[in-house]
Amino acid sequence: MAANQGERTRRRLSTEERREQLLAVGARLFSESPYGEVWIEQVAEIAGVSRGLLYHYFPTKRDFFAAVVERESARMLRMTAAVPGIPVREQLGAGLDTFLEYVEAHAHGYRAFHRADAAGDQAVRKVYQQALAAQEKQILAAMAADPEFGPVCAQRPDVPLAVRGWLAFTTAVCLEWLRGADLSRDQVRDLCTRALLGVIAP
Repeated sequence: MAANQGERTRRRLSTEERREQLLAVGARLFSESPYGEVWIEQVAEIAGVSRGLLYHYFPTKRDFFAAVVERESARMLRMTAAVPGIPVREQLGAGLDTFLEYVEAHAHGYRAFHRADAAGDQAVRKVYQQALAAQEKQILAAMAADPEFGPVCAQRPDVPLAVRGWLAFTTAVCLEWLRGADLSRDQVRDLCTRALLGVIAP
């Protein structure tokens, strides 16, 4: 009877709903444990599906991890999107607060993401590069529309490179913070804020 009920539950979910369910489980597990300690069997058990069904959606564990990272990257872009009409200088601190809260809550996943990129895994590297490009594009678009920073973007061709360098700086700072750097979240936020403003401020 329980097995039949489980089958009926699985049939109620559409393909997209099932995929989203699996990715949500993966996001939680990768945020709680390092990559090497997360097993596909865990994901399947928590989601209430067979391992074969999970592999139907994601052929390998690395494919699954890359999809989780892509989902979380898109989520972060939505969470840190600029609000039209509010100056970038005012939004920067709030956006960094949101980002740092995410990094702190998903420490294992954040570290695993960057370790996997450094190891040269192509699937994750592609997601990583796409995520950075999207973040860079989002920041540059917000700056270009801002009364204070718009003219700077128009006059200085080095601004995109400066933003790209700032993203790398912020990543390095966050990784050191997660390793136990003696800084509060507010201090990390202020450090990253000053770093960006120091480079691009008119």
